[in-house]
Amino acid sequence: MATRPAHQQPESGGSTPSRKPTARERAAKVLRRETQYPHDMHPGLVPGIGVDEQRVRYGTDRLVFGVAAVLILGFVGWGVFSTESLKTVSDVALAWVVENTGWFFSSLIAVVLIFMLFVGFSRFGKIPLGVDGEKPEYSKFSWIAMMFSAGVGIGLFFFGPYEPLAFYLSPAPGTADPETAEAMHKAMAQTYFHWGLNAWAIYALVGAAVAYGTHRRGRVPLMSSIFAPLLGRSRTAGLAGRAIDMFAIVATLFGTAASLGIGALQIGRGVEIVSGIGKLPNAALIGIIAILTAAFIASAVSGVSRGIRWLSSINMSLALALVIFVFLAGPTLFLLNLIPSSVSEYFSDLLQMMGKGPSWGEDAAAFSASWTVFYWAWWISWSPFVGMFLARISRGRTLREYVQYVLVVPTLVSIVFFGIFGGTAIWMRTQGQPGIDIDTSPQDLFFQVLDGLPLSGITTFLAMFCVAIFFITSADSASVVMGTLSQRGKPVPDRKVITFWGLAMMGIAVVMLLVGGNSALEGLQNLITVSALPFAVILLLMMVAFVRDLSTDPLTIRSEYAAHALENAVRAGIDEHGDNFAITIEKTPDGEGAGAGFDSYDATVTDWYQRTDEEGRPVDYNYESGEYADGWTAEDASEEPGTGTPASGGGDLADEGEAGRRPAPAR
Repeated sequence: MATRPAHQQPESGGSTPSRKPTARERAAKVLRRETQYPHDMHPGLVPGIGVDEQRVRYGTDRLVFGVAAVLILGFVGWGVFSTESLKTVSDVALAWVVENTGWFFSSLIAVVLIFMLFVGFSRFGKIPLGVDGEKPEYSKFSWIAMMFSAGVGIGLFFFGPYEPLAFYLSPAPGTADPETAEAMHKAMAQTYFHWGLNAWAIYALVGAAVAYGTHRRGRVPLMSSIFAPLLGRSRTAGLAGRAIDMFAIVATLFGTAASLGIGALQIGRGVEIVSGIGKLPNAALIGIIAILTAAFIASAVSGVSRGIRWLSSINMSLALALVIFVFLAGPTLFLLNLIPSSVSEYFSDLLQMMGKGPSWGEDAAAFSASWTVFYWAWWISWSPFVGMFLARISRGRTLREYVQYVLVVPTLVSIVFFGIFGGTAIWMRTQGQPGIDIDTSPQDLFFQVLDGLPLSGITTFLAMFCVAIFFITSADSASVVMGTLSQRGKPVPDRKVITFWGLAMMGIAVVMLLVGGNSALEGLQNLITVSALPFAVILLLMMVAFVRDLSTDPLTIRSEYAAHALENAVRAGIDEHGDNFAITIEKTPDGEGAGAGFDSYDATVTDWYQRTDEEGRPVDYNYESGEYADGWTAEDASEEPGTGTPASGGGDLADEGEAGRRPAPAR
């Protein structure tokens, strides 16, 4: 495109500066041109690469699997044989983490939300999570429905009535007097803060980074793959990358085990109410965990995923039906007034809630440690799992669309669930219903709310069923994700690996209950907060790696070329021809074109699309025909042990199309 000479070009930002390159830079660029682009393809014209087009040798990474397994088994053994010492150590570790790094958790959550809004609404928002021109794999309705599933689970049932009531009776320091109208609205806003935009920004970050790397850069779906721009290929596959995957496995194990633990508490309380046998001992809760663990391991390795998907779909419908029932049978008019006004309070107080911490005094520090920091740690520990799920279902979406829907839809789901369950609990408290008190445990309060409404005998069974199925489907999917992380990104991990991680989750859930003793929830909170710290640091570095990737995306390169070329051409046209000029494309001298100052031969923008064989050796590839020079095809992968995507195995996370959809995760 015709442009003004470089010395006359206006200054501008971006990666293609307009200054005239020096003689040394021009000479270096000419020398690099002696080496052709990979596959004769300019980095600005690469259409993108899906991991399913790549030649990957999957298999168990003995270092990742072995070290993570030894650590987890050691932890489980410690908890079983020396519970008191583990409790002492966990209490000390928790105190240190909260006192010294609580600020880091709170700051990170705020930064992640701002970062994701920037990614979605900046120039990067047009980048697709797939190859150029690729259509979304799922319809928008199905995509939203699956995100809805991801936002509903054990946690919403367990904390749904309890958290808003707790904040109503004991508000966050400095916000309102207990049991007032102001306390009621502040309580709902605080709950939305813990479960809304900030939480889903964490999931959105991991999901976007995994989806981009997998569907556009052709990388295997591992946490370590995200860091290729920072570490390079060799270090990503080396100790540094493997350490990242190990931390992701450990975080996922503790986060998921916590959900299993509170699920066992909820189901156990339901059994007590229905049977009338009184308080269940820890041994009975462990038995409940064991039974449900056997169920989800069987579903993960049996290949009968269609039945589990069917059961999960029914479960989602029943959960929604339960929410609608509580809304209609409960204080409907009260909820219709409360929910919109509390949403307004949430957005107006958002910045203030982000800033509440130890600097506001001891009471604020204690509140932050007990609630806010625990939630941030829990969401961080769940982010590898939910992130990989979001990455799987979001192929073909643009980053802008992804950010908009992933942040907004699940947040709305949380607002509806907590607004209805929590609002009903607060209303019952104002009406003096017995048992609606801050001293009531979360699992007790949930059933107390149901008991205050019609058909409590039926709704109690319904709630227990929903929690049990959420338990099974979430643990089923989490075990597959951990299998993928420990088998070099293998989409359908080996059954033995899935079984091992399923048993490991059960073991950690049991230890959490043992450590917590009579206050089992406290044990869950302590260990989640401590275990999430390493992955919180990883999330911080993940943002740096992700934005580096986006800055060298082919679409970004083309956009910057277009902006520079058009600006320069228009200026030159007006200067030379006034109103009467047209823009044409023509070759310019070196250093005077649209890409002046941008080295398109640099390895940082070309290495990623060089195709390789299973051993990592360069192999030629034709982007127009989609064929490898040696004749390899994707069908060959299923015929060679350890390569490509196997035809069968435990789980179905990588199955194509809606018929192969694994049940969504549940918190």
